[in-house]
Amino acid sequence: MSLRRITLLTVAGVVLAGLPGTASAAPGRGTTYYLDCARGDDAHSGTRAARAWGSLERASAHVYRPGDRLLLRRGASCTGVLKPQGAGAPGKPVRVDAYGTGTKPRIEANGARAAVWLVNTEQWELRNLEVSNTGAPTTTERRAGVYVQLTDYGVAEHFVVDGVDVRDVNGSDHKDPDPSGGILFAVQGTERPTRFDGIRVEDSTVRTADRTGIGTSSTWGRDVQGADWLSTDVTFVRNQVYDVGGDGIVVQKTRGALVEHNYVNGFNERSGGYNAGIWAWDSDDVLYQYNEVTGGHGTRDSMAYDIDGGNNRNVYRYNYSHDNEGGFLLVCNDRTKTSSGNRVHDNISINDRNTTSPYAVISVVCGSTTDTRVYRNTVVTDRPDTALISNNGQTGVTFEDNVFVGAANGGSPIRDTLSTYRNNLYWRTAQPRDASAVNADPLLRAPDPARPGDVRLRPGSPALGAGSVTGDGTRRDFFGTRIPTPPNLGADQTRTPR
Repeated sequence: MSLRRITLLTVAGVVLAGLPGTASAAPGRGTTYYLDCARGDDAHSGTRAARAWGSLERASAHVYRPGDRLLLRRGASCTGVLKPQGAGAPGKPVRVDAYGTGTKPRIEANGARAAVWLVNTEQWELRNLEVSNTGAPTTTERRAGVYVQLTDYGVAEHFVVDGVDVRDVNGSDHKDPDPSGGILFAVQGTERPTRFDGIRVEDSTVRTADRTGIGTSSTWGRDVQGADWLSTDVTFVRNQVYDVGGDGIVVQKTRGALVEHNYVNGFNERSGGYNAGIWAWDSDDVLYQYNEVTGGHGTRDSMAYDIDGGNNRNVYRYNYSHDNEGGFLLVCNDRTKTSSGNRVHDNISINDRNTTSPYAVISVVCGSTTDTRVYRNTVVTDRPDTALISNNGQTGVTFEDNVFVGAANGGSPIRDTLSTYRNNLYWRTAQPRDASAVNADPLLRAPDPARPGDVRLRPGSPALGAGSVTGDGTRRDFFGTRIPTPPNLGADQTRTPR
């Protein structure tokens, strides 16, 4: 047989193996099962599209093995809960996905605990699903779209949620340890230390959900039985969150999480608690970058970003915040915890506000932090009834090389006499104690900024070349421009002629 014929037969075999109607078992690759809630039958084998199962109950009763796939037919809608059994293995996760053509397969849980519910398992991937979970109005029942729950399990590895759309989850206002919301990963129990190692939520959407949009939570944490039980390898990327009752995106009890390229619009819409757009609790080395947060409702918190209790070496850079009722940034350490070495730099805040004392566009409240640096940001508000910065008696924060611009119609104050200020530009606001202050019009591209490009500097700006060399290794600014030496004040590092 010729080499060309062998190659063609091999390619043909690969193509045929991927067709929905073909035999689905492959040596060493697991078995593919099909679910069609419109035309399937639970008496079927489920191993061919033409012999698909017909209900979530049948799909949930099966024990899946490493490399197995469960495919739901596009255009079909299922009612109930997908709570599959079994687990994958390293390199051979169990995959839940869609087949056929048309809209994503839909699961409606009708007020159950979750539409997709994974319990004490690992090595699962969920892709291309639409889920909802609407029941009778409640103040007590926890509900979720996707809920991954570990209780006294140990270390659970590898979870992927990709292209999953969650909407209409009317759960109770509970954050943890048994939360309500859109896409949730919860560690519970008290007997065996437990954590996640490997969570990736990407290109997914949460719309109209109570309480948390996307998040992790845990009853375990630091130095439990001599070990660190913070969850690791957590990534939330390119997700969109709209109209959530509480937090937009929150990582709790994690180390080294990455939160980037996410969009949050509308949070803290229906909660009686404290909430933020994108933030962490009791987490180390979290990097937040290229996120946009807007539509925060309420004035108790409702700020876009937050350095909170027990956060160490967290970094916010290249983020955009605008039109949040609760402001741009909260610095609020729990008095019983250490929060140290955090950095907020190269971000832009436009027309955020918080009109309730002791809050502001940037609020330094709660317990003091250690070595928190806020630098090279541009913060502009159009509200004279909000402070740009406030402090209620705690600090540990240094503001350096920022551009602060108050409202054109009367200015916006700075109410902070405790934090350290160095080499910032102030315009239409009262200067705090800053021996190297620049008090001048920054000459922004637009007099009333409404988008990031509006805060770029015009030729002749006093902010050009007036910054400090930080030595933090950051090479580019919010816009991707290389940071010159010396840098500019604020988030725009374009070196235009003075």
